[in-house]
Amino acid sequence: MTRLAGKIALVTGGASGLGEAIVRRYVAEGAAVIIADIDEAGGMALAGELGTAARFIPLDVSDEASWLAALATCDRLDVLVNNAGITTLGSIEEVTLAQLRHEFDIDVVGVFLGCKHVIPLMREHGGSIINMSSMTGVRAQGNLVAYNAAKAAVTHITKSCALHFAGQGYPIRCNSVHPGAIHTPIIDKVLAQSDDPEALYRSFVASHPIGRLGKPEEIAAICVYLASDESAFATGAEFRIDGGSTL
Repeated sequence: MTRLAGKIALVTGGASGLGEAIVRRYVAEGAAVIIADIDEAGGMALAGELGTAARFIPLDVSDEASWLAALATCDRLDVLVNNAGITTLGSIEEVTLAQLRHEFDIDVVGVFLGCKHVIPLMREHGGSIINMSSMTGVRAQGNLVAYNAAKAAVTHITKSCALHFAGQGYPIRCNSVHPGAIHTPIIDKVLAQSDDPEALYRSFVASHPIGRLGKPEEIAAICVYLASDESAFATGAEFRIDGGSTL
């Protein structure tokens, strides 16, 4: 398993959930991986487990100074996975302005800053930026107004970046991944916001024609493809890994 041999990747939100699955798969495929997260304990523990193939750096994706400090530790990058994110449950009547702004700080500002500041590390030799959007960035839901809006923004930031990089002649690709509901700790946090977690969980399952939630490893697999040279002709594209939810 050496599809990413020689590549250096940075994964935000890499200490747990989808990020952890991506980190583990990238290491298995031969990449050197930087685990970037606000969870220092989790990130250090994962890096320690994976050995010399991984290292941890603290990163608050919503803070530009934190991005600049993190990227200053990198001589080069071949892959950036903008994975860090949160999910705010609630309709337009329920979500507060503070919640909306927090959602955008993490899910949108974080992606914007990553795409912007990684350019000098990829502009000469090329690279792949993978932005984690969602099936709800394509198809809205009434009880996820902040998350819907944030992930739709990620979708179009991705396309705008792809067009800019191509127009400038930069050998940088930028694509978005759109998972369905994936069984990770973030799902548990969403369920905890609900008055009826069991009913909400059943609704998540029912929204997937395939009849189940996704697994983190299934998202990590598409991220390997997008990080590898196999996807050299893919840019600005939406990769929907959602059990048929957006059909």
